[in-house]
Amino acid sequence: MAAEMAEQPGRLAALLARRSEIASGVRSLVPDKLAGTVLVARGSSDHAATVGRYLLEMATRRPVASASPSIHTLYRADVDFSGYLVVAVSQSGRTPEIAEVLERAKATGARTIAVTNDAASPLAQAADLLIALDVGEEQSVPATKTVTAQLVVFSMIAQALGDLGLDHAFETLPDLVADVLADAEPPEQLAAWLEDASRFATVARGLLYGAAAEAALKIEETTSLFASAFSAADLRHGPIAVASTGIPILAFAHPGPASKDVLELVAELDARGARTRIAGPVAGSDLPWSDRAPETLAPILAVVRGQQLALRLAIRLGRNPDAPAGLTKVTVT
Repeated sequence: MAAEMAEQPGRLAALLARRSEIASGVRSLVPDKLAGTVLVARGSSDHAATVGRYLLEMATRRPVASASPSIHTLYRADVDFSGYLVVAVSQSGRTPEIAEVLERAKATGARTIAVTNDAASPLAQAADLLIALDVGEEQSVPATKTVTAQLVVFSMIAQALGDLGLDHAFETLPDLVADVLADAEPPEQLAAWLEDASRFATVARGLLYGAAAEAALKIEETTSLFASAFSAADLRHGPIAVASTGIPILAFAHPGPASKDVLELVAELDARGARTRIAGPVAGSDLPWSDRAPETLAPILAVVRGQQLALRLAIRLGRNPDAPAGLTKVTVT
């Protein structure tokens, strides 16, 4: 896991070097009158897609939704995808339901994109356009470099469909990821903070929500600690009651429209008895990253911080982060 995390700056730089080619392919595929975009994913890929939903809706100014695969694989609903762009995301490309949903969408009028690390996979073969991650084989069960690569692909697709002003930021992103990886002390300190915890939560709002969810999943996968992710808005609707139990909560914030709300929530959680820490380039942060990244790319840096925390906590707890008990690289659903 540590070795694959360390590859990320170079792998992302190579992926970003292909952005002109990828953008051209996306623009040539998208329907002239785009009705909306549907994203198909599970697990870590779905967390990348959660970030992608924000980026694509801002870029295309059309609705973006996350597909419910069971509608197609179990209930066999007859859904018309005419005018839609469907993006299916899977590290392996071998999760059966993801490929099946893409195939059914394509058969009913969708233009389809597969984002996968395996160009020979069923998902890759089913799509109109393949965006291969090409980040090398990922041997650790918890996905790391494939997740950040998926996030980069979503940002490139969004930039291709509606200029989000990311061209200059793309140039500096690999160096910012390298800076995070070189800064090992903050995740070590947070791992010590969580060492005796029996449960854990993350919270964010907006663009960072998918990154907060991915951080919680990485900790669950590597340590078997029960972890949940909440949006700052949803947490206020009932779940905030758990704050009085003293649960540790890590809040993700980056300068932008959502940060004020998240930081206000942290103060409220503290007042209710929660044990809080903050991730991001904001006041009081315990797990910082550079504020030179725009908020639209901050999820990539946040996900890397989540990987570091999960790895350090697993090692502290004597777990094997590469091969967590009961998990496999490809989940059949």
